[in-house]
Amino acid sequence: MSAEPRHPMTQTFAPSPDTARDLRNALGQFGTGVTVVTCIDGEGPLGMTANSFASVSLDPALVLWSPAKASKRYPSFVAAKSFAIHIVAAEQAGLCAGFARDGRAFDGADWAPGANGAPVLKNALSVFECEQSALHDAGDHTIILGKVTQVTTRPGAPLMFFGGRYGGFAEG
Repeated sequence: MSAEPRHPMTQTFAPSPDTARDLRNALGQFGTGVTVVTCIDGEGPLGMTANSFASVSLDPALVLWSPAKASKRYPSFVAAKSFAIHIVAAEQAGLCAGFARDGRAFDGADWAPGANGAPVLKNALSVFECEQSALHDAGDHTIILGKVTQVTTRPGAPLMFFGGRYGGFAEG
């Protein structure tokens, strides 16, 4: 059995500070959904665009996300006892871009306080209102585990992130 030939552009490297951009590019090959995570801090509603969302458990209902420790919003999110994770719809790309730039981008956003007090953005595909369950150190990020206390969901097309760009999902 012969090995399949490698693509001529194949790159192999050991992750290090010198290859950080290459590692980021390689990780960007994994297409993900896009979320906006919201909480309340001492200044009011706060949001952050994130693609580090995953379901963890159905019983109990647990989800996770992982903010970067270097983010200016990091202290508020790790201190928040409640938060909401919004799976963003394709038509909400502008909202997503707004929260990527500015955590206080609630002007023009249609939202209301959720059952746990965290801001809930209207028209997301799914919203998971959560109570913080655990924090886990994870290198330059922290894994925030949330116990889901309420879910709101609707049908629609998701916003996707791939190779550093937002896009849609094309059925094959």
